[in-house]
Amino acid sequence: MIITKKALPRRTFLKGMQATLALPLLDAMIPAATALAKTAAKPVSRLGFVFIPMGCDRARWTPVSDGSTLNELSPILAPLEPVREQLTVFTNLRLEQSYPGTHDTSNAGFLSAAFAKHTESSDYHLGTTVDQVAAKQMGRDRQLASLELSMDLNPLAGVCNNGYACVYQNCLSWSSPTTPLPSEAHPRIVFERLFGEGESAEGRRAALRDRNSLLLQAEWRIMASRYLDSAVFYDAGKVTRRTSDLDFDGLRHDFGFGLRFHGPFYTPLRVELARGSDGLVFVVSTSAVF
Repeated sequence: MIITKKALPRRTFLKGMQATLALPLLDAMIPAATALAKTAAKPVSRLGFVFIPMGCDRARWTPVSDGSTLNELSPILAPLEPVREQLTVFTNLRLEQSYPGTHDTSNAGFLSAAFAKHTESSDYHLGTTVDQVAAKQMGRDRQLASLELSMDLNPLAGVCNNGYACVYQNCLSWSSPTTPLPSEAHPRIVFERLFGEGESAEGRRAALRDRNSLLLQAEWRIMASRYLDSAVFYDAGKVTRRTSDLDFDGLRHDFGFGLRFHGPFYTPLRVELARGSDGLVFVVSTSAVF
């Protein structure tokens, strides 16, 4: 028997399959005759925070307990029953710095427990969030110290609500009191950051930057009423590896119609219907842009 201590990285499979994120750790991925702590099978600590902006039904969320044991989970937490013995549920917490409780101050205080400076400009100030405090320790040996994800891309500039800069409402993670970390909602970009070209996170970010794009947009917007405006739009574009390939051949096209319902301070709902290279697409979003 010849032992070479070579192994197949799981990333090798993922680059080709591009969908099998739950690929198990195979024997071929662990170098033979090597200590487990020096292989990809070494256990690592993970920490995640999930923000539900519209709150929850507290009666169905909070478990019934005497405070010392967790004998029964609430209906919303019931899917966690298989790991109940390793589960801790915190209740009766209050973010004092988030009051008077606007969308901006509550979102900003979720992970920072800090007071959001009331400003409409770029002189915003909050506090380092707990996820980034942990990332500086737990993420030192990881390719990505932290990963910020969202369901939708939201504006970071401008004023969103009650005279607060949009960055408070749309950035939950802050690496410093003056450095918000935008979240990513585009699946392709997330995949490239995790498994794209390059042997490091920096290399994959460089590969993303090196891609060239051509985008043509046309839009006709109509203000139907004080709380409703609409738009007819047409988009065309392409993404290439080389600048020399940026021409008008092989452009992808889409066109559609959108409605935006809004209040005096923010946009609660945007609805779009478009037809393009991928067929008919229906989008419902809470962002302010078409």
